[in-house]
Amino acid sequence: QHPSGYVQILINDKAAQSLLNKLIRSNLVNTTNQVEVLQRDPNSPLYSVKSFEELRLKPQLLQGVYAMGFNRPSKIQENALPMMLAEPPQNLIAQSQSGTGKTAAFVLAMLSHVDPSNKWPQCLCVSPTYELALQTGKVIEQMGQFYPEVKLMYAIRGNKLEKGLKLQEQIVIGTPGTVLDWCQKLKFIDPKKIKVFVLDEADVMIATQGHLDQSLRIQRMLPKSCQMLLFSATFEESVWNFAKRIVPDPNVIKLKREEETLDTIKQYYVVCNCKEEKFQALCNIYGAITIAQAMVFCHTRKTAGWLAGELSKEGHQVALLSGEMQVEQRAAVIDRFRNGKEKVLVTTNVCARGIDVEQVSVVINFDLPVDKDGNPDNETYLHRIGRTGRFGKRGLAINMVDSKFSMNILNRIQDHFDKKIERLDTDDLDEIEKIAN
Repeated sequence: QHPSGYVQILINDKAAQSLLNKLIRSNLVNTTNQVEVLQRDPNSPLYSVKSFEELRLKPQLLQGVYAMGFNRPSKIQENALPMMLAEPPQNLIAQSQSGTGKTAAFVLAMLSHVDPSNKWPQCLCVSPTYELALQTGKVIEQMGQFYPEVKLMYAIRGNKLEKGLKLQEQIVIGTPGTVLDWCQKLKFIDPKKIKVFVLDEADVMIATQGHLDQSLRIQRMLPKSCQMLLFSATFEESVWNFAKRIVPDPNVIKLKREEETLDTIKQYYVVCNCKEEKFQALCNIYGAITIAQAMVFCHTRKTAGWLAGELSKEGHQVALLSGEMQVEQRAAVIDRFRNGKEKVLVTTNVCARGIDVEQVSVVINFDLPVDKDGNPDNETYLHRIGRTGRFGKRGLAINMVDSKFSMNILNRIQDHFDKKIERLDTDDLDEIEKIAN
């Protein structure tokens, strides 16, 4: 049994990860992945658009779209927008990762369905955390910058309104608990007048017990005619069951994930006796591959901090990502690393999950990934290493082994992926240079 704090960390971690990806994305991910569309009515024609003009948007919204730097719809937008903007509107469950343009898509749907002459809430969007709600709000403000008569209100804790007030803003965005209070107890919002309901980041949402119930209670207060839109990065069974309860008669869009593979990645291991030897091996390796950017993974914050300190003493430009940092601080560190200001990023597992840094060509496991029971964490291994061989590039992964225990973990990882991991002698610098180039 874990103390509840452990679960809380994982939940916050999921929300924090999502926020982090929003903060560090300057542009959409270029995905070659296939989009799968399951229509509610397989007989109705399937529309997809290749340009925003085809959507017949209000001119001030089209202007907003272009001002945000969108020139043409992303993969998910091509299929989702015609459904969301159809008359009568259609319900949608969509799977898409961070950076695919889904926030812009549902914001466009909300702004399109609003009647600015009606001074009451018409679109409702719930997000798992205050910070994620603010991120979505930013997109609404940017996209609606030429449509000033549409107003936005945040339903978040700490936003205290006078009793008996009736909101005049057409779009309300917030967290489930506050939104429910505003609809039910405080009656700031008349749920029967809501035309569009968006539930964002469903996978993060259901990780918090209260959010799941609150979201369902909000949904039950809405009129039958209300358009329901739900988005989630992942669709395990629990998310899928929740989605079906929130969204009746849905169209479903799934963006197939990048297949992570170890095929284009050269994997090695180095045998050391202690962390000081591991550090020495790391310096030797790094001396031979200065050109590339590397990520170094440690098991604990303490090791990561120690290692970053030692590397700095040796004169290396090092960035450190650590769990106690605020999300904004983490984003700043990743930004510097992405822009090449530091060549080495030292991090613990938690921090690096879900972060995309395109130019990493070397991953070093200072500690091998193990789960809380001390078994090999194969999925994390794949995620860590998979980021080096992305987009068909060749990557390099080096694993540090410092005990019988870690050798056993390495062997089990080898067996799991059925891929041989070669031994590397870090005193043989010629050998390292050969593998690095």
